[in-house]
Amino acid sequence: MTDTPQADTPKTETHRTETHRTETPSLAEGYEISTDPARIDVERVHRWLSTDAYWALGRSRDKQERAIAGSLNFGVYEAASGHQVACARVVTDLASFAWLCDVYVDRAVRGKGIGTALVGAVREHLRPYGLKRVLLATHDAHGVYEKLGFRPLERPDQWMAHFFD
Repeated sequence: MTDTPQADTPKTETHRTETHRTETPSLAEGYEISTDPARIDVERVHRWLSTDAYWALGRSRDKQERAIAGSLNFGVYEAASGHQVACARVVTDLASFAWLCDVYVDRAVRGKGIGTALVGAVREHLRPYGLKRVLLATHDAHGVYEKLGFRPLERPDQWMAHFFD
């Protein structure tokens, strides 16, 4: 990521957890990941999510701005132009819990591993905080997230939700 200086790293880093190995995929050449809130193209992110993401269709611009303001945001950018091509948002206390959401890759650059690299970068950014878990919900990308170490909840019956009308 562009906001944290790092020593030379191999193309793929392997990490061990209690039950499985996961790899952090490298980002395609010519792209960079940043958590700098000033770089977020709010108009673009709002357009992507409110018109093309099944979970956020019709989301208002105001609601998107509030969501961004209250979250840790990740963006993928073309290195040469600074043009944003993907986003992810994390809602977290940075102590025990995180919710990964609004992961979106522009249709024009899909198929290059950008989304996989982005989620891997999010996971590695959160790793030092010692969180117990990172949760997410997906309708259609289970395979992508499983490659990065996510798995179904062992006891989904222990989770509940409250829905406001």
